[in-house]
Amino acid sequence: MNRLEFYINDILSGACKPNNQPKLIKENASTALVDADNTLGAVASHFAMDIAIKKAKETGVGWVTVKGSNHNGMAGFWAKKASDKGLIGMAFTNTSPLLAPTRSKKAALGTNPISVVAPGSNGETLYVDMATTAVAVGKIEIQRRKGEPIPSGWAQGPDGKETTDANLAFDTGCLMPLGGQEQTSGYKGYGLAAIVELFCGISSGSKYGHHIRSWSHSGDGGPANLGHCFVAVDPESFEPGFGDRLAESMDHWRHLEPTDPNLPVLAPGDKERAAAKVCDESGTVAYLQQQLVTSEALAKKLKVTPMKVL
Repeated sequence: MNRLEFYINDILSGACKPNNQPKLIKENASTALVDADNTLGAVASHFAMDIAIKKAKETGVGWVTVKGSNHNGMAGFWAKKASDKGLIGMAFTNTSPLLAPTRSKKAALGTNPISVVAPGSNGETLYVDMATTAVAVGKIEIQRRKGEPIPSGWAQGPDGKETTDANLAFDTGCLMPLGGQEQTSGYKGYGLAAIVELFCGISSGSKYGHHIRSWSHSGDGGPANLGHCFVAVDPESFEPGFGDRLAESMDHWRHLEPTDPNLPVLAPGDKERAAAKVCDESGTVAYLQQQLVTSEALAKKLKVTPMKVL
């Protein structure tokens, strides 16, 4: 929802060509390079992960990079696509520069998310999807919509100093790396973002890091030419019992004694599953009021029926 207007404006400006089709331009038994041909990121990502899954089923691993793409939503969605087939799925993407490397006043890398999703026994799924910045920029947008400050360690102001002002953080566009400041190991988040860039833009030949355009509501700046990376691995290639060991580990983590009795220890993915369950049981999705207002305005602009609000 936060990105829908961006998608529409990129299409209207011609920066994105939604009717184009991705193309396989290079491959061997376990790897491939895909040219998205500037189509929607979701279209290119389905195409590329399907190739990775096929190769993993045949050789044990599939590693596919994509160039010439656009924003592709949640990295975890693509990793789960492989997990649903019994594979370990991994998904990475670069983004417009938003991360300020440790000691820098300027952004030079994207939020560059990492996702790993793996299937365990008894219906268990390890689900990790995280930005390599301290927080995804969408969370700062939400704080702006609420009119509330952001926590310390999320973002910098134009002077390179930490700020808790959500509007200043959004306008400056310099998120801190995962870990925050240097003394709290923010350089680790910086390193992880650099690894994602290695897998995505630098490997695929798309734009990378500081060469990627800023993304705005106007749709200016021409094609995004983002890079993605999708990996599928067959756990059956290794020691038998993978699913059992994963499920046992997750169960053990949940039963660790919590520091706060009211906040039990969660396994990666538990929070997301709980949120999904609430949506499934209610039959609807909850949005902030300002998101609904923005969505209704966009529907009027496009002359389509707005979402039904309950």
